[in-house]
Amino acid sequence: MRNELEYVPAWTVAHMLGALPRPLARAAGILLARSIYLVHGRLRHVGMRNLEIAFPQSSSAERRRILRSLFSGFGRQLAEISLFPRYTRENVSRIATYEGFENFERAHLRGKGVIFLTAHLGGWEIGSFVHSLNGYPLKILIRPLDNPKLDRLVAQYRGMHGNKSIPKNDLRGVLHALKAGETVGILMDQNMSPPQGIFVDFFGHLACTASVVAKVAARTGSAVVPAFTIWDPVLRKYKIHFDPAIELVRSDDEDRDTLENTASFTKVIERYARKYPEQWLWVHRRWKTRPPGEPPLY
Repeated sequence: MRNELEYVPAWTVAHMLGALPRPLARAAGILLARSIYLVHGRLRHVGMRNLEIAFPQSSSAERRRILRSLFSGFGRQLAEISLFPRYTRENVSRIATYEGFENFERAHLRGKGVIFLTAHLGGWEIGSFVHSLNGYPLKILIRPLDNPKLDRLVAQYRGMHGNKSIPKNDLRGVLHALKAGETVGILMDQNMSPPQGIFVDFFGHLACTASVVAKVAARTGSAVVPAFTIWDPVLRKYKIHFDPAIELVRSDDEDRDTLENTASFTKVIERYARKYPEQWLWVHRRWKTRPPGEPPLY
């Protein structure tokens, strides 16, 4: 799946939700996303297959529950994105709060740049928006969406307070930002193909994973800080959570270091996906690329 929001008429939905009171916008977004869940059998099939791979001990009923909750989260995030123009630094705490901010601050003060190790989990667009609104804009490594109208809309909303996108193949742009002491967000939970991707363990199966975070961190000395925006059903808002910076493996063997650090980063993402299974992007074919000689998983 390229992006779950590409299945909706972007401008129409954004304007509709953005005109509603916040509770109604959330409810309408969730209703829309649940409708997409019912209509798009391919997404359900991929999601159920991924959950079978990751949680073989779980029942079909439990996997369906996780998947339905995931789509509700998509709708909630869509509604909040549509409401971005309403938020200021004074009222943005209504949708998100920080947890572990000192971990980001400590890494930022080193002056060597910060890499946000993150994933399509919870409210990933909300976290970067709120962080920029609070005075900490990011450079975000992205692949443009296939829907041009939606791509322009998301770029407009994402960049309201200084966030800027870097095309996924622009390694020079990433290095330049980090050397300038900036923060770069990289979602590294998507299927890749060699040579950009290398195989590391993810939920007990080899998954072709972007090695760019490990390579860039080794070259720049930037801190790699796990950063996840998690929906808290008790608080009824998101928590932007930062873990302490990950200590990298460094030796004379660059290839081995890249492999070990990429595996370490992927284990962090797996840990969060296990802790919050209703919030990770199960409808993406994460294990699509297989090592030579292995049969397909889909």
